[in-house]
Amino acid sequence: MNPPRILIIEDERGLVQSLTWYFTREGYETIAVHDGQEGLRKAQTLLPDLILLDIMLPSLDGLSICREIRAGERTRDIPIIMITAKSEESDQVVGYHMGADDYVTKPFHNKVLVAKVKALLRRVDGLGESGDVVEHSGVKLDRIRHRVTYLGETLELTPTEFKLLECMLRQPGRAFSRHQLMDAAIGEGQIVLERTIDVHIKTLRKKLTVAGGDPDLIETVRGVGYRFREVKPVVGSTNTGMEKDRE
Repeated sequence: MNPPRILIIEDERGLVQSLTWYFTREGYETIAVHDGQEGLRKAQTLLPDLILLDIMLPSLDGLSICREIRAGERTRDIPIIMITAKSEESDQVVGYHMGADDYVTKPFHNKVLVAKVKALLRRVDGLGESGDVVEHSGVKLDRIRHRVTYLGETLELTPTEFKLLECMLRQPGRAFSRHQLMDAAIGEGQIVLERTIDVHIKTLRKKLTVAGGDPDLIETVRGVGYRFREVKPVVGSTNTGMEKDRE
């Protein structure tokens, strides 16, 4: 069995050398690129198992690379971890909105990054283990094929969006807190902003709308978090304690 292949797109050569040494020691195959345009080309041709992506890069920035990867048919499912010196919440939200699965800020410990990589790869590998299909309200999720369709249209989801939708879809009507959704979709023990889940929910709603469907399938439960709508609302009915509000 071949070792997981990690593509490192980072222009700080000292950091690249450190990461390359550390990940090689941990049993990973690494490819390092210092230029944004070249990094995108490597991602599209080599199809790595995971990408470590800096934001500030020469020739093409990391956010643009992330957007291009998510738009590509062959690359859209590759997990991406952003690496950057930017630590403001707004920067992280933008990264997640572009399709990043996780985010680390410099300086960081290599052990922390390796743990994130292992957790993300385990989550992606686990998508095809059970082989069951979940279907509700026109949304069909197939774990073997890692495929989601809505009203017959295929939804192109990131691995994190896939797990987030699966969590809610398996128990329609149940209200999940943001922390529960973070544990299910991103992994227990990961340090993630609550706002991250809000961004993923917003993106899922947008993709449901683009597919010609109803973004209100994912409901906001005030003071709690989110839920997948259990039944279609009855015209003229009123809420019974759980208010819904799209964000």
